[in-house]
Amino acid sequence: MAAVHVTVWDDRDRVDAAAPALFVHNIFTWGSDPTYGFAGQRPLADSRRLLLMDRRGYGDSPDTPRSDFDTDADDVVGILDDEASGTGPGGTHLVGHGNGAVVALLAAARRPALVRSLTLIQPSAFTAAAHHPVVAGLLDRVRDDAPGIPDDVTPEQYLRASTEGLGMAMPEPTPRRLRAVATSMRERPIWEAEIPLEPIRGAALPVLVICGTWEQAPAAYREHVGLPLMAVADSLTESLGARLLRVPGYYPHSQEPAAVNAALRDFWA
Repeated sequence: MAAVHVTVWDDRDRVDAAAPALFVHNIFTWGSDPTYGFAGQRPLADSRRLLLMDRRGYGDSPDTPRSDFDTDADDVVGILDDEASGTGPGGTHLVGHGNGAVVALLAAARRPALVRSLTLIQPSAFTAAAHHPVVAGLLDRVRDDAPGIPDDVTPEQYLRASTEGLGMAMPEPTPRRLRAVATSMRERPIWEAEIPLEPIRGAALPVLVICGTWEQAPAAYREHVGLPLMAVADSLTESLGARLLRVPGYYPHSQEPAAVNAALRDFWA
């Protein structure tokens, strides 16, 4: 039984042998969240079971003193194991966004035989692209200049600074949202993740990388976040022999769900 909550969507008219898909979310959100999560991918449930994991401290999963990508990767492997034992061989399609894409990479590297395909939506896999000047600059900044979040900063203040402070609209600070933000504030820094790509290459896993064009993003958000994420997407596409899809905006699966869903259907087929 999974240690975390998993929302299951299955809108098929009849049960068939289609491989399920497991989604792993980013910060500030949870699996089925319509703002930053995967609510826009619900139409894909007409052809297979969709499993939307809530990482520890998010959504309906248990609290955690500190969110950690290694623990999350173990949780993903546990869900993949459960699927393999319940549905037979073939593996599960694995999809991750942002920090959740790092979790998906780690899980796929640990147990590639459980993964049918891997989709990375704007992966925050900075250490896997540290050779790129834009990414190296970001890593230098966060490692040298990040003092941590002061204890007196509230989740609502942090949410506001992370959205309105970068020129974006702030989502409603509901208790569910603020719990997710509080967990994000305690996440283990993603630049500490050591991501082994060789097991993924060695398993010849099909990989799809999806990245926004960031043309519509606020300037500060594009400069400090978008440019490094686009560099990571390019780097992983090359190093993993992946397909690359670029879509307008900076939250591909929620801003352009039709384009992303069409790409996922084609990729999974």
